[in-house]
Amino acid sequence: MQRSSVLVAVSILSAMLMTSSAKLQAAELKALIGGAMAEIFKELGPQFERASGHKLVIFYGTTPNLIKQATSGEPFDVGVVPVDVMRDGAARSKFAGAPTTDIARVGLGVAVRAGASKPDIRTPEALKQALLKARSVAFIPQSAGGSQVLRLFDRLDISDAMKAKTKPQATPPQIAQAVATGDAELGIFLANVLIAPGVELVGPFPAELQEEVVFTGAVSASTAQAEAARALIDYLKTPGATAIIRAKGMQPG
Repeated sequence: MQRSSVLVAVSILSAMLMTSSAKLQAAELKALIGGAMAEIFKELGPQFERASGHKLVIFYGTTPNLIKQATSGEPFDVGVVPVDVMRDGAARSKFAGAPTTDIARVGLGVAVRAGASKPDIRTPEALKQALLKARSVAFIPQSAGGSQVLRLFDRLDISDAMKAKTKPQATPPQIAQAVATGDAELGIFLANVLIAPGVELVGPFPAELQEEVVFTGAVSASTAQAEAARALIDYLKTPGATAIIRAKGMQPG
């Protein structure tokens, strides 16, 4: 066999071995992701899959649902979840003991139906009056963001008044939908969720009342794909990923 033919054969064999090795290393990652990050992962998820060769199987949920899923006994590999999930002892024990990595954060805001008059919410008193005058408000009480909304009502001393106005929703997209269709006059939740068709963001809460929900990343304590799981967390900290996080209304880290 001529030398050139040998070199071609070796090159083909090497390429086949590299392809086979890449396939063996590719992992299917079961990820628990905070529902408010769904729009971000719709864009970043496929990008990560193309860059890494791994495949993501995502469970989106609110804080209670993520805690329930993490402690259900069903295997998972990685989570990017509100820090409130990590404050639950049972859920935290399902993640590796290493420090978590903060990925994104976002504060609370108010939205109205597109074209509707926007209330003044620039000061705590103005926000209080806007909430009291609203016929109805939509948010997710059983969530990290919802817990902050309920604390806000307490701080403004309007908890009792808001009970009859509350239009509970199950998922972040349903908040914007309820406002867009007129089922709720105001949407109150994480500001990035309120950037959606049919609604307009009035603005963030006043600084004196603002709280942020932080989404943090961690590897499962029992995963067999720890390296791939860590690769996802590292990818979310890259400049390209952080640019998308900002574009979607959150702040990195």
